Amino acid sequence: MYTALHLQRQLKAEMRSGAVEVVVVAPDPYMTYQPFLPEAAAGNISPRHVVVPLRRVLDHCRIVIGEVITLDHAKRTATVETLASEEEDAGPLELTYDELVLAPGSISRALPIPGLVDYGIGFKTVEEAIGLRNHVIEQMDIASSTRDPAIRDAALTFVFVGGGYAGVEALGELEDMARYTARYYHNIKPEDLKWVLVEASDRILPEVGEELGRYTVRELRARNIDVRLETRLESCVDRVAVLSDGSRFPTRTVVWTAGVKPAPVLAATDLPLNARGRLTCTPHLTVEGVEHAWAAGDAAAVPDVTASEPGRECAPNAQHAVRQAKVLADNLVASLRGRPLRPYAHKYAGSVASLGLHKGVAHVYGRKLKGYPAWFMHRAYHLSRVPTFNRKARVMAEWTLAGLFKREIVSLGSLEHPRAEFELAAGPPPPPPDTAVTADSSPDAHDTDDESGTRDARDTRDTKGPGGQGGAHGPHASGPATD
Repeated sequence: MYTALHLQRQLKAEMRSGAVEVVVVAPDPYMTYQPFLPEAAAGNISPRHVVVPLRRVLDHCRIVIGEVITLDHAKRTATVETLASEEEDAGPLELTYDELVLAPGSISRALPIPGLVDYGIGFKTVEEAIGLRNHVIEQMDIASSTRDPAIRDAALTFVFVGGGYAGVEALGELEDMARYTARYYHNIKPEDLKWVLVEASDRILPEVGEELGRYTVRELRARNIDVRLETRLESCVDRVAVLSDGSRFPTRTVVWTAGVKPAPVLAATDLPLNARGRLTCTPHLTVEGVEHAWAAGDAAAVPDVTASEPGRECAPNAQHAVRQAKVLADNLVASLRGRPLRPYAHKYAGSVASLGLHKGVAHVYGRKLKGYPAWFMHRAYHLSRVPTFNRKARVMAEWTLAGLFKREIVSLGSLEHPRAEFELAAGPPPPPPDTAVTADSSPDAHDTDDESGTRDARDTRDTKGPGGQGGAHGPHASGPATD
C-alpha cells in the first residue's frame, strides 16, 4: 500500500494521461496496521480504525481483490483468483505487467504439533484479534455459568505460545482487559484466571535487549502470569496443553504466535529465494539477478548496509517495511526515468512494546524505558506511523474517550455467524402437539381435533414472527401478537 501510495503521488501526471497504470492485487480490500492488533483485541481501538481501506487511499490505482495463484515473471503475467472467479466460467484472471512489486508479507508459521490445527488461534489479522477478544469474554461467561469445576478451570486457563512482540503484547493487553472484566462477574475474581506464556528460548522480547527482557518477565510474573522459558508446546489434543517440562493445562484457549514464514505466493513464482523462503534482494530493493522485479517488507531479504557484520539482513518488521516502501517507489520511478538508484539504508532505531494499559518497555536509540514512559512512547510512535490523518485522528479520539469512560466488556462472538439467527427463524416449524383422543370419540371428532390442532399451530406461528413481531395471517391477524 505504501509503495503504491508513493507511486501515485510521483506519477500523478502519467497516471492521469493513461501512460502509467498502477494495479494493486491484495486478498483484502484494506491494509492492516498490525502493531495496533493487541489494542484492538483489548477493546482500546475499534477494529475499523486498525485497517486502512485501499480504495480510499489509493484512489488513482486499480484495486483487484484476489490472490495470486502463479506468477510467471519471464512472461510478465500473474494468474489471480478473484472473488468472482468461482462465478465465472472464464476461470482465474490473467494480468500482464511491465514492473513487478512483491510485498505479500508473512503468515503464521505453524509447527506439526498434535491438536494445534484443531484448537490453535493465530494473531496475525484483525479478524483473529477481534475473534480472540470475543473468545476470552465468552470463556468467562462459560466459567461463570457452569457447575462443573473442570470446565470452569479449562475456560479460565489461557495459554500463549511465543514470547515475541505478538505473543507478549497480546497476552499483556488481554490479561489487562480480562482482569478489568472480572469485576462485573459475581463469581469470578482476577486471581481465578490462569495465564501461561510458553517460550522456547531463554528470554522473551529479544528485540528490546536482555535487561528489558528480564524486566518484562518479572512484570508479567508479578501479575500472576506463568512465564515458562526454554519450554515448548508438545500437544494440545483434546484441549489439554502439554508442555515439554511435563506440565499439563486443560484449556479452551491456545494462542499461537511462535514465529512467521513468508507468504505462500513466493513459492509459486520463478524468482530466486533464500534458504528461508524470502526473496533474495539487492540493497536497491530489486530482486537479485532479475530485471523489472522489486520487493520489500517481510517477504524480502534485504541486506542491511548499516550493520557492522557482513551478510546481515534487515529485520522483517514495520520499521523497515514502511521505509523500504518509500525507497522502492523512488527507485522504481528513477528507473523509469533513467536516473540512478539509491540503496536502502536505515540504522535500527530500537523497539517499543506494550504490556497492557500504562505498562510497557522501550529501547530506543540506546535509551531504555520502563512502565508508563515506555507505554506512552509506544502509543506516540505508532500513532505517528499509522497511515492517513483520518486514522490518526480517530485513534487519538478513541484513546481520549477511553480515558474518560469505562471499558466496553461486550462479546460479539455472534458476528462470526451472522446468519445463525435467521436460519433458526426460517427453519422448519416444530410439529404440532399431539392431540389426546378419548375412547368414545367419533371419526368426525378425530377430524375436528386434527384440523383444530393444525389451525392453532399455524395461527401461533403466523402471529409470532422473528423478533416477536406479529404476522398478518389467520383469523387472529387483527389482534395483537403475543409471545
